[in-house]
Amino acid sequence: MGRFPASFTWGTSTSAYQIEGAFDEDGKGPSIWDEFVRRPGTIVDGSTGDVACDHYHRWAQDVRLLAELGVDAYRFSVSWPRVIPDGRGQTNPAGVGFYDRLVDALLDVGVEPVVTLYHWDLPLALAERGGWPSRDTAEVFARYASVMADALGDRVRRWITINEPWVVAERGYVYGDKAPGRRNDGPAALATAHHLLLGHGLATEAIAAERPEAQVGITLNLSPVVAASNHPLDIEAARRLDGDLNRWYLDPLYGRGYPDDVVADRRADRWLGAGGLDAFVRPHDMETIAAPTGFLGVNYYERTIARDPATPVPPEVVADDAARTAMGWESYPDGLRELLGRLRDDYGPSSILVTENGASYPDGPGPDGRIHDERRSRFIDEHIDAVGAAIAEGVPVDGYFVWSLLDNFEWAFGYTQRFGIVWVDFATLERIPKDSYVRYRDRIAAERRTR
Repeated sequence: MGRFPASFTWGTSTSAYQIEGAFDEDGKGPSIWDEFVRRPGTIVDGSTGDVACDHYHRWAQDVRLLAELGVDAYRFSVSWPRVIPDGRGQTNPAGVGFYDRLVDALLDVGVEPVVTLYHWDLPLALAERGGWPSRDTAEVFARYASVMADALGDRVRRWITINEPWVVAERGYVYGDKAPGRRNDGPAALATAHHLLLGHGLATEAIAAERPEAQVGITLNLSPVVAASNHPLDIEAARRLDGDLNRWYLDPLYGRGYPDDVVADRRADRWLGAGGLDAFVRPHDMETIAAPTGFLGVNYYERTIARDPATPVPPEVVADDAARTAMGWESYPDGLRELLGRLRDDYGPSSILVTENGASYPDGPGPDGRIHDERRSRFIDEHIDAVGAAIAEGVPVDGYFVWSLLDNFEWAFGYTQRFGIVWVDFATLERIPKDSYVRYRDRIAAERRTR
């Protein structure tokens, strides 16, 4: 302990579709997730986010949980179709009012609101007009950003434009397990990735025009990629995966444009046609994308071990099965330290926020009524230690946010995975703080005492 500066932000995160519920109340329009969950077979347990944690009605209780946790900040997302039902037309006063009240309540208990504008719930009306593969979506996203900056910017200091563009592009258009659920559409995935980055740049400009003092960033899901062995095939697989997951987003954000080797990969994969990037990149786009921002948001869950199926040698790097979470992800805290060091060395961001880090474990209430989730407590402690080590090595990490405050609707996994430090009974919607909630509270308090 003692490695965290006095200005360091301790927080926790959620997202609108995963916790709010009230999917059609008070003028809210449908999102692509409202449509996606109703397709047979898309969600593991056949559930929807129609109610989720009912945060829309129980937000005051959740604010009290945040106050008792002792965090400095709460990162939440705004539901775009709640505030602009069709994504581009009239603003819904009831929707804006919900976030207005939430922000005030947070500030009343000394918790800073950190607002994410897009956490995957695109208004369905915009999807029907082309969605993120269409440039128009990036442009109307900037208008939405301006609306929210005008409404909340007198009290919200830090804004995140887009959450995890890789997931939106590839899980939504190649793998098909996230909305809008298209498969094997590489060209649409590339156009989506570009328009998300462009939307980020345009939204950064829009927020700055409304609130010049605001700090704006973007959140990427990043992972250190290691080759499973020293065989050339595995080394090449690692290069490709790193390019796809990390460099395709980091390079343009830091003024390098799209990496040439990944462009060549995409051409070989036939994701790019004869016109190449000119199919969607227009003059000045890259300058807009690379506009300076206040911070880089990093979501970290696990490292990526790259192995080519044709590699004829045994792997030298193997994920620790004993340390896997309920999602099957390896718990590898040192990967976070490695990742943060790489960002410092290769891109030099002025400030980094770890905007998500957490683990799914199924532990529920025991005979004493408590949730003894020791594995999650250990996961959080070890990753906080990794952040502290990175800071000691000179990485400008200014905040850490646990994912997630509440057990919630975990996208295609429905309610079968629990990431929360607060248990939610999805039948009664009762909240019970887990042991990890108590451990995180105590860790924050202990770190503050050493400042």
